Amino acid sequence: MNEIFKDWGLTWEGLKTGKRGEYLVAIQGLLLVGFVLLPVYPIPGLVALKSSPWMYLIWGISILFDAIAVFLMVKGLMDLGENLTPLPYPKDTGNLIQSGVYNVVRHPLYSGLIFVTFGWTLFFLSLSHLAITAILFLFLDIKSRREEQWLIDKYPEYSEYKRRVKKLIPLVY
Repeated sequence: MNEIFKDWGLTWEGLKTGKRGEYLVAIQGLLLVGFVLLPVYPIPGLVALKSSPWMYLIWGISILFDAIAVFLMVKGLMDLGENLTPLPYPKDTGNLIQSGVYNVVRHPLYSGLIFVTFGWTLFFLSLSHLAITAILFLFLDIKSRREEQWLIDKYPEYSEYKRRVKKLIPLVY
């Protein structure tokens, strides 16, 4: 098991200093735990929708967002293969992946988290979850900026890739 952590770049030094983004991963984890544990506070004005036929459409859109999320995360993990690490810092032995889902969005795992939290928010029409989804989006945008600086430092071709492929929301952003 220690070999896996070492291969991922996790060290005691890094846990103390956060030099490879260890603290960013911890904050992300806390945001996700908070999202799951947060009670549902209905969005004012939309409570009436819960008893209307429109709710079926909203649930359908929610399920679509969640399906997109699952696809992005599973395909992103598969396409990363040996390059997978929980840290935003690239593996020392890693390669730049630009194919598969990484040809559609630069951070499909982050995109998947955004889509799944937004899908959940829609399903429950939850104001509290909408707030955390917005915070998570902003956090992942900031985290990805730091990660991309490390990727540019390691892979000179990342700058061209960055110009060609959207960051978090396929075809949009």
